Parts: sequence; C-alpha cells; structure tokens
Amino acid sequence: MSQKKVEIVEVGPRDGFQNVPEFIPTDVKLKVIEGIVKSGIKSIQITSFVSPKAIPQMKDAKDVTAACLVRYPDLRLFALVPNLYGAKAAVESGLKELAYVISVSKTHNTKNVKRTHDESFEELDQIVQLYPEIKVTLDVATTFGCPFEGEMSLEEVMAFLQRGYDLGIRTFNLCDTVGLAHPELIKEVVGTVLKTYPDCEFQIHIHDTRNMGMINSFTAIQCGITKVQTAIGGLGGCPFAPGASGNTSTEDFVYMLNKMGYDTGVNFDTLLETATYLKGNVTSGIYSGHQIFIDKTKVSTQ
Repeated sequence: MSQKKVEIVEVGPRDGFQNVPEFIPTDVKLKVIEGIVKSGIKSIQITSFVSPKAIPQMKDAKDVTAACLVRYPDLRLFALVPNLYGAKAAVESGLKELAYVISVSKTHNTKNVKRTHDESFEELDQIVQLYPEIKVTLDVATTFGCPFEGEMSLEEVMAFLQRGYDLGIRTFNLCDTVGLAHPELIKEVVGTVLKTYPDCEFQIHIHDTRNMGMINSFTAIQCGITKVQTAIGGLGGCPFAPGASGNTSTEDFVYMLNKMGYDTGVNFDTLLETATYLKGNVTSGIYSGHQIFIDKTKVSTQ
C-alpha cells in the first residue's frame, strides 16, 4: 500500500518573519530559506510585496525574490500580495505565482488591507485579467473566525468562495487567521468546500493560538486536504488581528506526519538544523516553536 502524500507549504519566510520586530538581514533570511530547501520542501512563500510602512520586515522583498529565483528555479516560490500594486511589483520581480489575500470578515479586511470587500475583489479581478499567465491563490483570511466579528457562518464562507470562483480562481487557501478553529468546525467547512468545488484545490493554514494547530491541520488532512501551510519555528501571526499567535510549527508537523507513515518528502533532521539556526539568529528570545520529543541522540529545539 502506497504512502499517503502530504505537501508541506512553508510560509515562515513571510508569515513567520513579518512579526519579528527587528529587521532580519537579507542574508539571514536567505540562509533560512536555503535550509528549508535542503530539507526537501518544494513550496515556499518567500516574502510579501506590501508597503514597507505597514510591514517594515518585508522591505527587501525584491532582493529576496531575485536571489531565490536564481538559486531555486525549479521550486514553487510565491509571495503574498494585498493589492494590485503589490501584484505588479511581484510579477515585475519575476514571480509566476501569487497569493492574494481577502478576509471573509469585512471588518478584518478593512483593517488588514485597508479595503472593502468590493474593492478587494475588484482588484483581484484586475490581477486575473492583467496576468492570465500567473497562478493566483486566494487566501481566504478569517475563514474560521475573526477577532472583531467572531465565527464566520458557513454561508458567509461559501458566498465568499463563490465570488472568487466566479472570477476564475481555482486555488483557495483556508486560513484560520487567529486560531479560532476546532476539529468539528474544520470537518464542517473543509467537507463542504471539497464537495461543492471538486474542480478546485484547497489548502489549509492554521494558527496555533490555542495549541490546536497540529490537530486542526491533521483533521483537515483526514478530510481530504493534501497541502498544508506551516511555518518553521512556529513563528508568525497577523499584525492586524489581535490575539493571533504563531503558525503551526513545520518541524512539529513534519515529525508527526513522518512518524505516522505519511510521505512529506521532508528530512526532519535537516529541518531541525534550520529551526535551531532560526532560534539562534532570528528570533532573539521570541521563538514560539514547541518542544519536539525525538530520539535521545537528537537535540530538542527548545
């Protein structure tokens, strides 16, 4: 019997780094990305093209992108963009794939990207029309709940997805932006969207606010999700979502899946070395990864 495959989509270089208060030198960012690549991860969100005034950590987006495209031409490298301006900058930098974010919560969308729903969807339509050769994933922020509006209804989520579908989007990323999800909610939402949109690809992105990142991500896999976004070191959070903590830790999740017999294609030991480097060179005491219980010959990340 063949192993079940799960693709790890690493978002640490964007979602993980964006909350680190001190600017991380570009060469350090590239060193972390190099370690992620060496571990076997082939899908990496390397940066975001946002205003440096809003997210100063991403001011070197063009430099990071230029270096990665030269070093890793065969990997799936992509960036987050919040608007048409960011999309243009990303495409001009050479990227062939973008993640465009809109929140199901209208309040969070206004605070996060400074746009109404209509304005965000209008710009998404412009991006799709302007760059038909670019793959656009719609990041569905606050799928499972919002710090301002509470839990999103299934009807709200489905209406949101239909609006993206009507614009030609066929890849969606269901984001638990502030960690409000639980396994039963994951089952309800994921089960419904996979049944309703069989021609679409759905990914999952879970924050670990209530220490439920692992179980929620795994529940999504059991429901049929095959691509899971995680962040090395468990770093991350949304600067515009009060209460949001880090993402599901890549090394924790890979360790679990590998031990359970899933085919992730990721070497845990190499990933652990990169997480250790991250702890010593990036996080400066704010490392949020979890204790990893491994063989006695290995060293824990915390």
